[in-house]
Amino acid sequence: MTVASRVPAWLRVSAALFAVGWGANQFAAMLLVYRNEEGASSEVVTALFGAYALGLIPALLIVAPISDRIGRRWVMRPVLVLSVVATVVLLVGGNHVSVLLLGRLAAGVASGAAFAPGTAWVKELCGDRPPGTGARRATLALSAGFGSGPLVAGGIAQWLPHPTVLPYLPHLVLMIGVIAIAWNAPEPVVVRSTDESLRRSDVWQALRSRQFLLGIAVTAPWVFGAASISFATVPSFVEIGFAPIAVTGALTGLTLWTGVAVQPLGRRLRDPRVVILTGLAAAAAGLAVGALLAATNTAWLVLPAAVLFGAAYGLILVGGLTTVESLAHPDDLGTLNAVFYSLTYVGFAAPLLSTLALNTLSAGALMLVGIVVIVLTVPLVLQSQRTEGALTRTALGRRPPP
Repeated sequence: MTVASRVPAWLRVSAALFAVGWGANQFAAMLLVYRNEEGASSEVVTALFGAYALGLIPALLIVAPISDRIGRRWVMRPVLVLSVVATVVLLVGGNHVSVLLLGRLAAGVASGAAFAPGTAWVKELCGDRPPGTGARRATLALSAGFGSGPLVAGGIAQWLPHPTVLPYLPHLVLMIGVIAIAWNAPEPVVVRSTDESLRRSDVWQALRSRQFLLGIAVTAPWVFGAASISFATVPSFVEIGFAPIAVTGALTGLTLWTGVAVQPLGRRLRDPRVVILTGLAAAAAGLAVGALLAATNTAWLVLPAAVLFGAAYGLILVGGLTTVESLAHPDDLGTLNAVFYSLTYVGFAAPLLSTLALNTLSAGALMLVGIVVIVLTVPLVLQSQRTEGALTRTALGRRPPP
C-alpha cells in the first residue's frame, strides 16, 4: 500500500482542488508588485487579474460535460499539469504584459477544467454522506487554496528579493506533492446515460427551474464579486502605509479563509436559500463598511470589511453548490457545477468595473449602488422554490437517480 492510498480518496481530490485554487489566486497578491515595481497602470493590472475568467469560463463549459461522459480522473490529470505550466509562465513573465496575460489565461483554463469536475468528483467520493457534504468539502478545499496562495505570495513578494519570481515557487513545490497523491485517486462507478439528447433535456430542465434562475443565477456573481471587491477594490480607498504588498495578500487570505470558517454556519442553516440570503446580508454589510471607510479614511476598517465579504463569499458559494447538488442527476453534476461556477466568475469583473466606475462615482456612492443591487435581489431568492432534485426528476418523468 502506497502512502497516497492511505489518504482518504475525497481528501486526495480535495488536495488537487486546493492546489489549483492556490495557483489561480496567488496573482491577487501580486497586483501591487506589477503596479509599483513594474509600472503597470491600475487598468492594466486589474485587467490582468480579471483576464483569468476569460480562460476559465469557456473551460468550465467545455470540459465539465466531457468529464460527465468520460469520468473525472481523465480530465483532472492534464489539468494538474496545466496548473504547473501556468505558474511557470507567470514566473518567467517579468514585466511583459503579453506573457503575464498568457499565464493568467492558462491559469483560468486550468481552474475552469478543474473546479466543476473536481467538485463533482468529491461529491461522488462522499458516497452516502448527508446532502451537501460534498459541496462543503469542495468549498473548503477551494477556499483554503484561494486564501493561502496570495497570503504566501504576498509575504514573499514584500520581504524577499525578486518579487516577480520567488512568490510563484511555493505553488510549484505544492503541485509536486499534490500530483503524487491525486494522480491515481479512485473514481467511483457512476451510471452514465448514453442518451445525449435526454441528458441535455434534463440539464435544460434544471437550468430553467425557478430554483436555479431565482436562487442561483442572480446571486452567484456575488461569490467572487464580494471576494474581489474585498481585496482589489476596498483597499484602494485608503493609503496602506505599512508593507502594502503583504497586507494585500493578508487581506485576500483573511477574506477567503473567512469563507472557510463560516462553513459550520452554512451546515447549521441547512436550507440553501437561507444560506444564500445570509451571504447576501454579509455582502451588504461589507459594502456599508466600505462606504464608511471611504468617508472616514479609517484604514483599519479594511479588516471587518474583509471578514464580511469573506462570509458572503463562503455562504453564497456553499449555498449555490448545495442547490446544484439537489437539482442534478449524478451524470449531470459536472455540467451543472460548470454553469454555476461560470456565473460565480462573472464577479471577477467587479474590480475592473469598479475602477472604471470610480471615474464618475465617489467610492461611497459605488458601495451604495452595490447595496441597492443586493436589496433588489432578495425578493427573487425568496421566490425560489425548495425542491429536492431526486423528486424533481421523478416528477418530470426523467431518469431517476441510479
